[in-house]
Parts: sequence; C-alpha cells; structure tokens
Amino acid sequence: MFSAMNEDYFGSGWSRGHMAPAGDNKYSPKAMAETFYLSNIVPQNYENNAGFWNRIEMYCRELTERFEDVWIVSGPLTLPQVEDDGKKRVTYQVIGKDDVAVPSHLYKVILARRSETSTDPLVLGAFVVPNNPISFDHQLLEFQVSIEELEKMSGLVFFPQVNKNKDVRDICEVDNCKLMSLQEFTLYITTRKLQSARTLERLEKIMSELQEKEIKPNEYVLKVYERKKEELAMQKPREAREGRAG
Repeated sequence: MFSAMNEDYFGSGWSRGHMAPAGDNKYSPKAMAETFYLSNIVPQNYENNAGFWNRIEMYCRELTERFEDVWIVSGPLTLPQVEDDGKKRVTYQVIGKDDVAVPSHLYKVILARRSETSTDPLVLGAFVVPNNPISFDHQLLEFQVSIEELEKMSGLVFFPQVNKNKDVRDICEVDNCKLMSLQEFTLYITTRKLQSARTLERLEKIMSELQEKEIKPNEYVLKVYERKKEELAMQKPREAREGRAG
C-alpha cells in the first residue's frame, strides 16, 4: 500500500534512478529484473543518473577487478539547506499521486577487501552526491564524507560489525577513486551503442558521431566496430535470401 507507481514518474521531469544498478545483477535474469522494483528506485536528475552517478557505478564495478569482495550500500537523503534568512530547513519536491519524495542528495558507501585470506585491512569510503547535474570536471573525491557524517545524515549505521576506527583504510588513499574522463566515458558508451546496432547505417552513424566529437576510437572500439560490421554484412544476404524464399 505504500509503493510508488510508474505513473508517478511520467511527466515529472525526474528519471527512475536505480540504487542497486541493473548492470550489477546480470548474473541472473531474475536478479536483474528485481532491480526494477520501485522500492529500489528514487526520483533522480536525468543528467546525474546518466552521467556522474553512472561513472560512480562503473568505478564500483571496476573495483571487483582489484578486490575479491565489494559491498555497496546506496540510498537517498533529504538534507537541510540554509535559506536566505540563515535558517536551515528540510524541503523537498514530491511527484505523482503517491507523493514520491525527491531526494536532495544520494549516498554511496563502499567497503572492500582484497580477499578472504588477505591480511590487508578493509577499505571504506562514504560519498554524498547532490541530486543535480554534475560535470565531467568533478571527481569522486570531492564528494567524500566521513562514515560518521553519513551515519548522522541518514540515521543509519553501516557495517556495524566492522570496527571503522581500527580495521579499515580510506578507499581513496588505497585506490585513488578516479572516475572515467569524458573521453573514456564517451568511448565506453560508443562501444555499447556499436554492440547493439542493428543496421550497417546505424553502425556508421555511431562512428561518425564519435568523429564529430573529435575523439579518436581506441583499439577496442575499432575491434567491436569491425566485428559488428562483419556480422551485419552477413545478415543482409541472409535476409535477402529469406525474402526471396517467402
């Protein structure tokens, strides 16, 4: 009875922002489908969702290449803002007939360890990101807060069995917390577009768009492009034969 509905988001100007990303749950169709429950979704700024927040999620996935275990908690915050009269107030928009609250900020807590047998300390980082567009000039380190600050903001205790004053190191000191640059991000998105292209015309358009942005494709992008081009070229004669047979 307390659930939001898809209709609440229609025409609201806000995107449906996943807290547990669908891209982290591709191991199982059921798990991936469950990320689309609205209990896992908050109203999120479109540019933030597709841009800065997306880059953070990519960074989190990259961590699994360097750490055997990575635990992540994400969620919304409605934080007080100082107004013109100097007083702090908590105000937020609500959308749809169910009055779904639009958060002022989003948070992410990352805990990781090298391996179960490693003697290296755990690494921990807490980040609070405004629910606004954030340009590529900004890096994750700018939004880092102490875990104690975030616990106070959210009213939650994260990883209570971990002695956060003794058993952990700052993740940004150990792993630098560097997010993709605009060029790296564009190449990544281009690769995904190439992989999903269904026609040769679309394939060539994607590559021309990259050229217009004056970004040189790297070796991997070119490999994906050539492979997809060959695949689509083979499809055309087959479709023609099937058309004649029909």
